[in-house]
Amino acid sequence: MSLEDELKSKLNPEQYRAVTTLEGAILIIAGAGSGKTRVITYRIANMLEHGIPQSAILALTFTNKAAKEMEERIKALTGKKLQNLTVSTFHAFGVKILRAEIEKLGFRPNFSIYDETDKKALIKESAHELGMNTEAMDLYKVSALFSDIKTGRKSWGQETDIYRALYEQYQSGLKLYNSVDFDDLIVLPIKLFKEVPEVLEQYKSRYKYIMVDEFQDTSHQQYEFMHLLSEKNIAVVGDDDQSIYSWRGADYQNIVNFENDFPVQEIRLEQNYRSTGTILAAANGVIKHNTNRKDKELWSGKGSGKPIELYAPENEADEANFISEMILSISADEKRSYDEFGVLIRANTQSRAIEESFLENNIPYTMSGGTSFFERKEIKDIISYLRVIANHDDDINLLRIINTPRRGIGRAAIEKISEVAKVQEESLWEAIQQILTCPPEECPFNEKTKADLENFASVIENSKSMLSGKGLSKKVHAMVEEINYFDYLIGENPKSEKAARFKYMNIESLIKSMEQWENNPNYDDTSLYAYLNRITLLSRDDMDDNEDQGKVNLMTVHASKGLEFPVVFIAGAEEGLMPHAHAVEEGGDAAVEEERRLFYVAVTRAQERLCISSCRNRRRMNASVECEPSRFLDEIPRELVEYHEPTKEVNAEQAHELLQNMLKNFAKPHVPKI
Repeated sequence: MSLEDELKSKLNPEQYRAVTTLEGAILIIAGAGSGKTRVITYRIANMLEHGIPQSAILALTFTNKAAKEMEERIKALTGKKLQNLTVSTFHAFGVKILRAEIEKLGFRPNFSIYDETDKKALIKESAHELGMNTEAMDLYKVSALFSDIKTGRKSWGQETDIYRALYEQYQSGLKLYNSVDFDDLIVLPIKLFKEVPEVLEQYKSRYKYIMVDEFQDTSHQQYEFMHLLSEKNIAVVGDDDQSIYSWRGADYQNIVNFENDFPVQEIRLEQNYRSTGTILAAANGVIKHNTNRKDKELWSGKGSGKPIELYAPENEADEANFISEMILSISADEKRSYDEFGVLIRANTQSRAIEESFLENNIPYTMSGGTSFFERKEIKDIISYLRVIANHDDDINLLRIINTPRRGIGRAAIEKISEVAKVQEESLWEAIQQILTCPPEECPFNEKTKADLENFASVIENSKSMLSGKGLSKKVHAMVEEINYFDYLIGENPKSEKAARFKYMNIESLIKSMEQWENNPNYDDTSLYAYLNRITLLSRDDMDDNEDQGKVNLMTVHASKGLEFPVVFIAGAEEGLMPHAHAVEEGGDAAVEEERRLFYVAVTRAQERLCISSCRNRRRMNASVECEPSRFLDEIPRELVEYHEPTKEVNAEQAHELLQNMLKNFAKPHVPKI
């Protein structure tokens, strides 16, 4: 079968139009479950079929997982290796540009990328240098402010000016340590494009066809980035009804900006392949109450299916037990495995009661939002060694490892090294080299400390072979043994050798994954730089989830976006939770509309069965507070709902009356805080 025949047989008319319209600016409004990934992959395959070179195509998305899935699907469709096709996250593409061009901005090419932990450490160090009190400083708040300033979400003003000097010191520190933070991966390529026009022209002349997935999640900076790159052939795919990330800079108004900046053809994908007609009618009934949106009506060819099931448990403990009992009952009656269930919550604070009930009922589950593998201390220690080997001037990571494992270089020694670095306006590594080569009478350290410094420097220097050639995993394993990291773990966990062995197993797992990566024929560059780029850009939803198969999925609604489950529970559909009190108080009508979009995302995760619970009472702080059902429940068309009392089932007419009784206090101005 030719690709053209396959397109005609497997795509609906709107999908076919989206896939075969290759020229110009195209806005594809892709409703939940409307097959947008299929459209994107078929569209790229169709481009290649029409002779557009791989090297001229750039597809941008938001997670490495989505980029990898897209690339694998295109390979399966075309049977080609696709070595010159660029399918990437925005941030990974930013890294690619900076690795090639950052010297034009005054950096060296072996720059480090600071994660949130490194960023906060540099903010704290910068504050120390300015004589600021870091004990009372909210590093999370300051880090978020710096991100907002850098990306243009906020500007300096009366409330923020107290941090302006600290921000400038932080920026100077990044430059001194030849490092960038995560925001820089978008901000600096934009700066480069604007300040060095020939670089922009080079990329524009290469990438003649651009596609952007999850367009509603783009920030102002990401929009500017793609706008600078785009000439005329750009297709963006998104759904304004699923824009739920304003708190991290996403702005669905970019859809309006796109229509203003380009002569746009709009294509709407409204046929849903995921959910039953009842679930979609409920979602449509809720989201139509938002005023600032593209009008669309999702529909399904799967039949109406079961009604929406609404429960009113007494409190969060009863709610948790109800969810557990329903999972056990449905899995037995319908022969479903546990991983076919999704339990969605608005706030992490809701998870405790549900987790306890799952444990009591022996229900295996996975909870999103745990500590990332790469955030574990032992993993960060080894990664810090690798970062310093790749970039000796990375002071933040050097400070982490200079005395880990302990090698006699204490705080006093580090302060002396820092003083030399400050006076000479150089990095800590350069200061160490200066100290090691200075005459004995001028050296600020005794022979033992100097020997300890030499030992540390030799570990870094002896590992230079990691920068080129193969066998990275073996070299890292040798370095871990050279520094006696296992002995260090034993010393750090004197009461539990088991804990030390578990942590060391994590390091072995890291090295094993490194070995698998460098032996993967799909990766041409297996240098240390390439590895560090890769792991820096990994996010939690990019981790391998194989170990979680066969477990109930407990997660926040935000974490559920892009996922689907045959059976979904939405827990805590109450005023103060959905919509969240904090969002409503801080953001007004716009925040309520985003909260409604969040509820819409939750509803549209369900394929066959949707159960929603709204507690009559919920514990807040140390008191039990009476709850009001969420206003969003009253927006679901009454004929779609099957209301359940704790002990009996009622018909649709009674359901509406009961719901109205639940909502009788809805008009109260007081919304209980979480």
